[in-house]
Amino acid sequence: MKAVIYARYSSDNQREESIEGQLRECMAFAERKGYTVIKSYADRAISGKRADNRPEFQQMISDSARGEFDVIIVWKIDRFSRDKYDSVIYKSKLNKNGVSVISATEPIDNSPEGKLMESIFEGFSEYYVKDLELKTSRGMTENAIKGTFNGGNVTFGYAIDNDKRFKKDPVTAPIVTDIFERYADGEPIRSIVDELNGKGITNNGKKFTYHFINWLLKTAVILENIHSERWLIPKLYRPLYLLKSLKSVRKD
Repeated sequence: MKAVIYARYSSDNQREESIEGQLRECMAFAERKGYTVIKSYADRAISGKRADNRPEFQQMISDSARGEFDVIIVWKIDRFSRDKYDSVIYKSKLNKNGVSVISATEPIDNSPEGKLMESIFEGFSEYYVKDLELKTSRGMTENAIKGTFNGGNVTFGYAIDNDKRFKKDPVTAPIVTDIFERYADGEPIRSIVDELNGKGITNNGKKFTYHFINWLLKTAVILENIHSERWLIPKLYRPLYLLKSLKSVRKD
């Protein structure tokens, strides 16, 4: 019986050795069962939550229609998918092509008991993803309430201190103040953009654009507030410019 191996790890925090370990255990399983492995597919640093963003997975599903293999071996069933809907859809496609999915490390077979165990493993896998999403969202909300950095790009004009809190950047904050003052005095955004770029001033090495300056003038952080989910959390960030009139930067 011909087989292929599918391996996956979900984030850059894991390493290439994760793939190698999965492949090694799957190969050992195939040898014990007498399967002939003809190919391996591996998606690196890609979440198993959705299957449509995994190129190697999609290629494997497509290849299954050619009739070249009978079995897909995975290290654990959650390597195939962490979403029950995706799991059902793609296993149905594979079944039509005469291909089954087998876990190298879990007691799953085609018996009623085996199918029950497979359903339980898939349920735990989906629970893990949902629980992780909830904890991540809760942690980011708490960071926002405390006024600490949540990761990602730092708003132009600010820097992050040792306590992961926003502070004025001594180099870029004066530029933001100048932009606000000039715009509040009636200077068009396009004129401000042209002068900044003409002086060689950049935003992390990139030229200023109309859209960026327009966003900068209206961003909640600059205006002393920050949005988190549905809440507006006030006065967590020291404003870079005390507005003479809120309308003066919201009129466009």
